[in-house]
Amino acid sequence: MPIEPYQELGKIAPSVGGSDPIDWPKEIEAPKGAPNVLLVMMDDVGFGASSSFGGPIPTPTLDRVTKKGLRYNAFHTTAVCSPTRAALITGRNHHVASTGIIMEFSTPYPGYHSLVSRSVGTIGEILTANGYGTSWFGKNHNVPDWQTSPAGPFHLWPTGLGFEYFYGFLGADAHQFRSPIYENTVPIEPYLGKKDFHLDEAMADRAIAWMRTQKSVWPNKPFFAYYTPGTAHAPHHAPKEWLNKFKGKFDHGWHRQREMTFAKQKEMGIIPADAVLNPFTNDYQKWDELNTDEKRIAARGMEAYAAALAHADYQVGRVINAIEEMGELENTLVIYIMGDNGSSAEDPTGIGMTSEIATMGNKVADRPEYMLENLDEFGGMWFENHYSHSWAHAMNTPFQWDKKIASHLGGSRTGMALMWGDRIKDPGAVRSQFSHVNDIVPTILEAASLPEPETINGFKQVPMNGKSLLYTLNNPDAPEQHKTQYFEVIANQGVYHDGWIANSTPKRLPWEGRGPSNPDPFNDYEWELYNLREDFSQSKNLAKENPEKLEELRAIFISEAKKNQVFPLDDRYIERADPANRPEPNRGRKEFVYYDGTFRIPEGAAVSVKNTSFKITAKLFIPEGGAEGMIITQGGWFAGWGLMLLEGKPTFKYSLSHYPEHKHTIKGKNVLPAGDHTLVADFDYEGGGVGKGATVTLLLNGEQVAKGNIPATVPTRFSMTEGLDVGRDAGLPLTKDYDVPFRFTGKIGKVVVTLEGEE
Repeated sequence: MPIEPYQELGKIAPSVGGSDPIDWPKEIEAPKGAPNVLLVMMDDVGFGASSSFGGPIPTPTLDRVTKKGLRYNAFHTTAVCSPTRAALITGRNHHVASTGIIMEFSTPYPGYHSLVSRSVGTIGEILTANGYGTSWFGKNHNVPDWQTSPAGPFHLWPTGLGFEYFYGFLGADAHQFRSPIYENTVPIEPYLGKKDFHLDEAMADRAIAWMRTQKSVWPNKPFFAYYTPGTAHAPHHAPKEWLNKFKGKFDHGWHRQREMTFAKQKEMGIIPADAVLNPFTNDYQKWDELNTDEKRIAARGMEAYAAALAHADYQVGRVINAIEEMGELENTLVIYIMGDNGSSAEDPTGIGMTSEIATMGNKVADRPEYMLENLDEFGGMWFENHYSHSWAHAMNTPFQWDKKIASHLGGSRTGMALMWGDRIKDPGAVRSQFSHVNDIVPTILEAASLPEPETINGFKQVPMNGKSLLYTLNNPDAPEQHKTQYFEVIANQGVYHDGWIANSTPKRLPWEGRGPSNPDPFNDYEWELYNLREDFSQSKNLAKENPEKLEELRAIFISEAKKNQVFPLDDRYIERADPANRPEPNRGRKEFVYYDGTFRIPEGAAVSVKNTSFKITAKLFIPEGGAEGMIITQGGWFAGWGLMLLEGKPTFKYSLSHYPEHKHTIKGKNVLPAGDHTLVADFDYEGGGVGKGATVTLLLNGEQVAKGNIPATVPTRFSMTEGLDVGRDAGLPLTKDYDVPFRFTGKIGKVVVTLEGEE
């Protein structure tokens, strides 16, 4: 690949009259009968969350797929976002795709540097080159952290990986009401002017429009749509009417919910009759230990999660309905993966969080009384809420552990269903052969009658690790073809082989980002052993009874790790997050010059003003009648800063978090008159560690016009989604006394940010 167009030539003479007539070059077409493909994957949804797998959250679209198709109860992910997504689109193991960890935590080793090799081609490249129309909607967590700005480079963005069209966001999550969307490589703000905007609905609208255009112009050309919402990763956002559907539905608590889900799973035949519900983890918050107010807060967090997921599933239903209305559903292979990993137990509080970036990133402790006072904000624009780790654990019923814990099924096993017209002879059945996210690309290729390419654009391709699942379609007892599979994330290790799984015992809880580094995670970690053919839920540790089998599997893990670039094992997590650990354009710079129209520069590529003194110097022209608007800003409501003219007056705002006591405004008394001006914000950091206070002085043309103190500053990160903007503010405002887009109505010559202290 690519395959050049073929043209048979006859006689070519100096004149047309003397030349033979010839046909146009014949471009590559998809094989006759190749199906359309809709590949759907939700985010952070455990095995026991959806109604299709016995859970409490109604997912009628997934139900529809399971009833017409097949439900897979032994489907596995890598246990965390970026690695699963890399394996999904390449058909290789995540370390082979150089994505052994999320993009923001990458390290220089071959299995972890996040620069996917050209020898590891994607399903987008393969299908586009074989006559498909291809698209990607929603989350992309596969662009290296330092390459996510509008300045590129773009070769690892979806359009650089062979997908013809992209509409989505690049990072780990997105605010659903003020989403940082890219269309191909251009940043757009589709929420502007739309009071009821929600990303999941907008994604469905865009996907439907794209598919209709494809079939209107090329009716015989199959399409491939990769549809991957950010839901139900935090923030758990949903329209108000959807939130209201779940009011009071989870007042019984997570212990009772686990029991209810487990019973339903057995009743539905999703898990074997002899399956065991693993004991509730002692380190997790117990429901009965909460007081009445804390229970209300925790229940509301779960209501928001359920509403978000149910709403997202409804939007997938709209997409499938549109395919059916076009008469294309019978020839569409639908693969619906309910979770790129298990549900996320990354909440340290036990009752949930109002902002993941505040609590997990910047160590701002939630106040229960504030949470209770603002209970209606859960699921809405002004919170980026995440539910209790114990709710996450309940959503992973019946397994041990949760997201990030690749060693155990609670982290790696999620629900998956597949339907393909009338090709499945026993619709509604369950398939229990071991399967993995890297099996999806081989499945699509076999369905399309396409070979695995040997080369793409001259690069010899690394063979795929996955196996097609089509052998399971009409043979429930077919022997497993995917017999061996290793697991590893943050040194949580495991290996499946022929019905057995051996795995390490986790060293830290899912919400513990930092911890002591272990020099030898393979030998210093305890290991467990389970026979999954007899123990569906990984509940009976046989390590002491069968040490020989354990050592056999550990040897297999070493072999697989060597073949797949897994070594060196590294059990650091947040410690890897510092952008200074990775390539970035700003190393060594002390002066940053920005111009009007610069926007959405991600934190890894922007000036870093955390834990240091700095100075902002803005050259401005104010027209007759005055001006207002944002001059320069970074982050937003949940953490950020901005220099602006508010009501025409020089103003500096700083937010450590969304809490009222963390909003600070330093504002001059007088409106700027017409003419040229130099406005300076001098940020004097007190030092002595991270997150300390600062004094901000505003100077206009060399004269002090305002001064104020900020008691505590952002120590770690301003935002996962909002970047640095010049000449306007987008996303969410720093405070509610202005709204976006807060465009500067004068003229900006340039804005210079000078670092004056060491971080």
